[in-house]
Amino acid sequence: MHRSFTVLSKNLKSIASSSSSDGIFSFKFHSSSSSSSPIGSPTRVQKLIASQSDPLLAKEIFDYASLQPNFRHNYSTYLILILKFGRSKHFSLLDDLLRRLKSESSQPITPTLFSYLIKIYGEANLPDKALNTFYIMLQFNIKPLTKHLNRILDILVSHRNYLRPAFDLFKDAHKHGVFPDTKSYNILMRAFCLNGDISIAYTLFNKMFKRDVVPDIQSYRILMQALCRKSQVNGAVDLFEDMLNKGFVPDSFTYTTLLNSLCRKKKLREAYKLLCRMKVKGCNPDIVHYNTVILGFCREGRAHDACKVIDDMQANGCLPNLVSYRTLVNGLCHLGMLDEATKYVEEMLSKGFSPHFAVIHALVKGFCNVGRIEEACGVLTKSLEHREAPHKDTWMIIVPQICEVDDGVKIDGVLEEVLKIEIKGDTRIVDAGIGLEDYLIRKIRAKSRQF
Repeated sequence: MHRSFTVLSKNLKSIASSSSSDGIFSFKFHSSSSSSSPIGSPTRVQKLIASQSDPLLAKEIFDYASLQPNFRHNYSTYLILILKFGRSKHFSLLDDLLRRLKSESSQPITPTLFSYLIKIYGEANLPDKALNTFYIMLQFNIKPLTKHLNRILDILVSHRNYLRPAFDLFKDAHKHGVFPDTKSYNILMRAFCLNGDISIAYTLFNKMFKRDVVPDIQSYRILMQALCRKSQVNGAVDLFEDMLNKGFVPDSFTYTTLLNSLCRKKKLREAYKLLCRMKVKGCNPDIVHYNTVILGFCREGRAHDACKVIDDMQANGCLPNLVSYRTLVNGLCHLGMLDEATKYVEEMLSKGFSPHFAVIHALVKGFCNVGRIEEACGVLTKSLEHREAPHKDTWMIIVPQICEVDDGVKIDGVLEEVLKIEIKGDTRIVDAGIGLEDYLIRKIRAKSRQF
């Protein structure tokens, strides 16, 4: 404490000497009564307080200056010190300073102060104080703006226990001349949907039209997402059609929500039709939309339909990515359509994509399952040529298959071709070697028992 007073004394002396050199440090009265203070003008004190990193030292300077005759702090000094208290979490000191500011009836207060306070309370996870700020503004004879209401609602609904207080504030705001806008409704609708209260969210949505508040794309999307989470995809589709009929142009996120839900509910025909409608409705499908439908078809064993989607996307100027090819190749392999899968792997490689180990594994496994060992080795060769390390599970599938081949089949040459590829440290063949060793030991033991 002694050190802080020493620093305070030095700082005030600095002000005094600076003021004296400027001819301000005098006891003569000027046009402003505060300028006759022996510690200088309020602006000089404001700058000194603003320069302090220690909020408690800034308070000492504030209090010391307040005791000087004919001195009165300006509003900016109050604002600076309030922010210092808030950011350092000295909330009791902040409350005291607010009461003091209120008692200074001559000070012009602006809504900016309360915008800062709401932000500080939100960052400090103090929903009660954020809510109380709305009513403190009224005590200062300042009408809160709708943006203040929305920020407070955002803070309140982020705490599940404060959903009801948020709703009460929303309903009472108009009594104080504050009218909720579209964002206000969206904040509460989303909160109620996440809480499982879709019926309340729907009620709020319908009230928007009655109160001449125009919903936006987000308003519709909030309800659609909630319905999709509840697997009520038909309701989401109806809401989507209502949005179109009212002249809204759905955005990319809205389509993503609906496509995901349709695919999960195995309504693949409807998902594909929606994908085709997107461009007509002013929203070009992107890679996410196409991949969603491709995955939906492949999951249901309809990889041949997914091939059509791949063709469509390229015709519309959207190039498939690694996820597109990986999903499709896996789907084709699962159906035993290995030649078709190989064609898409070659197409993928021709476009500069590296063959993902999952793609290689699916093809190798597929060929091995039907005894096409030569083709499986060819896939492995391409993988190594592109410096893509096959997973150890892939090695574990193909190596025993090679060892099991009858003597009459000339597979040695194929294996030699595979081994000609420069194998890097990341090819993980060593992992497979452990399994191969176990396999060969079992084979030797089995043969020894035969003799």
